[in-house]
Amino acid sequence: MANNILGIHHVTAIAGDPQRNLDFYTELLGLRLVKLTVNFDDPGTYHLYYGDDIGHPGTILTFFPWPGARRGRRGIGQVTVTSFSVPKRSLGYWMERFKSQGVVFDEPISRFNEDVLTFFDPDGMALELVGCSDARSPWKNGPIPYDYAIRGFYGITITVEGYERTASLLTEVMGFRYVRESGGRFRYEAGAEGAGALIDIQCLPYGTMGKVAVGTVHHVAWRVADEDNQKALRQDIVRFGLNVTPVIDRKYFHSIYFREPGRVLFEIATDPPGFGVDEPPEQLGTKLQLPPWLEPSRAKIEQVLPPLRLPKSVRKGI
Repeated sequence: MANNILGIHHVTAIAGDPQRNLDFYTELLGLRLVKLTVNFDDPGTYHLYYGDDIGHPGTILTFFPWPGARRGRRGIGQVTVTSFSVPKRSLGYWMERFKSQGVVFDEPISRFNEDVLTFFDPDGMALELVGCSDARSPWKNGPIPYDYAIRGFYGITITVEGYERTASLLTEVMGFRYVRESGGRFRYEAGAEGAGALIDIQCLPYGTMGKVAVGTVHHVAWRVADEDNQKALRQDIVRFGLNVTPVIDRKYFHSIYFREPGRVLFEIATDPPGFGVDEPPEQLGTKLQLPPWLEPSRAKIEQVLPPLRLPKSVRKGI
């Protein structure tokens, strides 16, 4: 069976206050706001996309902010940790930065011979920085020095009761390869080896079910090169016995959605057309963008959305 999955496309999570979320991910972590838009299924809610200079697949963390909503609960059936790649020997810089900004973090640990720093965003979402070799370039105009800046995703951790059926889907259908295991953690990789293509399955048979709300991940999207690969993979997933949505136009990519056997929501997203379809690279994230079918309702949507102050790093562009 063809290996259609290239790695992580994006991760989508739930935030609380949109301004606090925007400031944290752009000014403190140094990611670029590459798209300011709305949830196409709920246009009264922002959809904020953060990534590298032009939002390459594999660098995009997105949020639906729900102001005033309750905190969620990380647990079984969820992406429980989202990990970023940073250069080796950069964790000391990040620890000092977190201390100065009041960011909650744990002491670094070694996992599979790499240094890992766990920290939490203002809504309690669990994140990691992993010091590793990664040839990707960060956003050069961001507030973080080049030698320390985030390169993109390293991988994700999902938490499930049992791993066998999830592992079968990954290896038999989606083209992942087994890498290694330690205790109840099983690592698989897709596409090119290394950062951006890793998933850890954490097996917790007696854990608590997760609850998607503020501070939790809604879904993870995996990359495919084009719609032909997406359609072929969709048929393979159906033959595996899972329900899958039809292809949905998300303007910047086309998507299908399904729940893997451990109940984590997976998306398969195409690399094209990308975030440059409605604004030039130097202006990414500086204006509210709407899909054509929502454009007639722009005035009403803008009236409902809470105001956002774009940080200096967003206005600076590339």
